[in-house]
Amino acid sequence: MASLDDLKKRIASVKSTQKITKAMKMVAAAKLRKAQESAEKGRPYSEKMNNLILNLSNGISDKQNAPKLLLGTGNDKVHLCVIMTSDRGLCGGFNSNIIKKAKSYFSKILDDNKELKIITVGSKGNDQLKRTYGDKIIGNISFKDSKNINYFDADKVGKMVIKKFEDDEFDVCVIFYNQFKNVITQIPQAQYIIPLNNDSEEISSEESYEFEPDEDEILNNLLPKNISTQIFKAMLENSASEQGSRMSAMDNATRNAGEMVDKLTIEYNRSRQAAITKELIEIISGAESL
Repeated sequence: MASLDDLKKRIASVKSTQKITKAMKMVAAAKLRKAQESAEKGRPYSEKMNNLILNLSNGISDKQNAPKLLLGTGNDKVHLCVIMTSDRGLCGGFNSNIIKKAKSYFSKILDDNKELKIITVGSKGNDQLKRTYGDKIIGNISFKDSKNINYFDADKVGKMVIKKFEDDEFDVCVIFYNQFKNVITQIPQAQYIIPLNNDSEEISSEESYEFEPDEDEILNNLLPKNISTQIFKAMLENSASEQGSRMSAMDNATRNAGEMVDKLTIEYNRSRQAAITKELIEIISGAESL
């Protein structure tokens, strides 16, 4: 049984931890509002750009000579997976959910005897994947020093992906991230960016345009920007998801610390009362023996 002094020190330690988790929860809540607004504002732009590119692709008469970024190489042998996680921990299941989604995709690719290449964006994803897939990781990018999510960081990732595609290093590129729904729910996503996946996109007849110059020239300019835009959208979604997950995790930790303090306080009071009772019995026994 722990001594009174040990229990007292443990209660003080848990209370100190509780103050830290409560402060982290408040910081995450403050950051979440801004991150959520940015993610929500970024969705219409990225969706509109995707729709515009798909509309342009429908107007191409010679599909065989369409830009490779749109249709891909025509093969499906080498898959590049861009795993986007955080650089910091203490955010619940945020990182592990993305990794779980990615590993499921990895297994499918490897089972089909296809080649897998991985780029990690964020140190936490790299730390988890290098144990099992270290030989598959061809790049690791960290934006730990960046104070805010910005397009220039996303463009660095986009240019790296495009450079590797132009060097014929892969056929298909997929990005993995968490889509923010609310504080409690973040949904892991796997989005194809090369070739552009149009399975989930529906283009209405109202969005039919005439373009000048021709579609090929516009697509050659828009497609690289679209890749960076989709990566930027994923980074914004991740930022909001990370803060929401951290806020939820720190709230749970704060409540758990409070429950632990209550239990330890009860144990301390019982031990203290038992010690006092023991001392009284010893005094009374000593007095009776005189």
